[in-house]
Amino acid sequence: MPHLFDPMTIRGLTLANRIVVSPMCEYSSSEGFANDWHLVHLGSRAVGGAALTMTEATAVTAEGRISPADLGIWSDRHVDGLARIVRFVRSQGSAAGIQLAHAGRKGSTSLPWDGPLRAVPPSAGGWQVVGPTADPFSDGYATPVPLSAGDIATIAEAFAAAAARALAAGFDVVEVHAAHGYLIHEFLSPLSNTRADQYGGSFEHRVRLCMEIVDAVRRVWPDGRPLFVRLSATDWTDGGWDLDQSVELSRRLRDRGADLIDCSSGGNLSTAKVPVAPGYQVPFAERIRREANVATGAVGLITSPQQAEEIITSGRADCVLLARELLRDPYWPLRAARDLGHRAPWPKQYLRAAPPEAGARSAKG
Repeated sequence: MPHLFDPMTIRGLTLANRIVVSPMCEYSSSEGFANDWHLVHLGSRAVGGAALTMTEATAVTAEGRISPADLGIWSDRHVDGLARIVRFVRSQGSAAGIQLAHAGRKGSTSLPWDGPLRAVPPSAGGWQVVGPTADPFSDGYATPVPLSAGDIATIAEAFAAAAARALAAGFDVVEVHAAHGYLIHEFLSPLSNTRADQYGGSFEHRVRLCMEIVDAVRRVWPDGRPLFVRLSATDWTDGGWDLDQSVELSRRLRDRGADLIDCSSGGNLSTAKVPVAPGYQVPFAERIRREANVATGAVGLITSPQQAEEIITSGRADCVLLARELLRDPYWPLRAARDLGHRAPWPKQYLRAAPPEAGARSAKG
């Protein structure tokens, strides 16, 4: 079995280790544009030694944002700012990834530090949200307009156009966000999707949007570059989306060109009771990896180097995705290498503070 600091090859990309910066919303954009905050936030995690640095959820349409301050890739004008970040991330030996997203009925919300989340009306910079039905996520959220079949086709093409822009910006990996109660997950779950057409009802119909979007992205994303999909493996509610369905969907996504399933959970129901504990989502990655025969990433309260190492060496997942722990310590990978007795290259600018065995990092273009 590999170790946390062994390389990982997916298609034409080889990651230096198995540590990935999980997408983390920063709510710091204006009109979707990347700025200095994003450069420093993502760049510092690349400097810190993560093998793959992922952007936050990046909206494929303006109406697909979670908040008015979300990062976007719905316009060609967004490419230059993202390309600047990609160049720096890759210069530090990290691969650059982007998560493509549409918030669906959970869009047009206020910023998390402005108190309880609530709908932002169009008069205050918000917009009309959409979803599989007219049911809002919860009290305080906007009522969505149900998508027609024509609307759905337009959104799938928006994902494809966003992937083409991601390629122009130089990203190594794209991830389709199908988790956390956003649009694709809303269609997957029978609790949020009660449609009676070809996009609702049976499992075959509920997964249709997810597969059409992956197909659309894979058509424009080169064969040599990996495609990830983030799933919420369960709604944590009886009668909802669950792990059995996630395993079957993962098999189908694998056959359509998805290379790794990023295994999260929840987010679709405000009433769900989630048993949060260290590593509580790792079993999802383990089972999907084993039964769907596809690479997986484990995420969720992974905090110590020893914990991350055990997940990899035991074969429970192929990589770990860290979020809050990398906010607390952007240099966690370098510390983990030291703690686990591995040799990790350091930026040459920091070598004066590095362990004696550390060498200089080779720059990438």
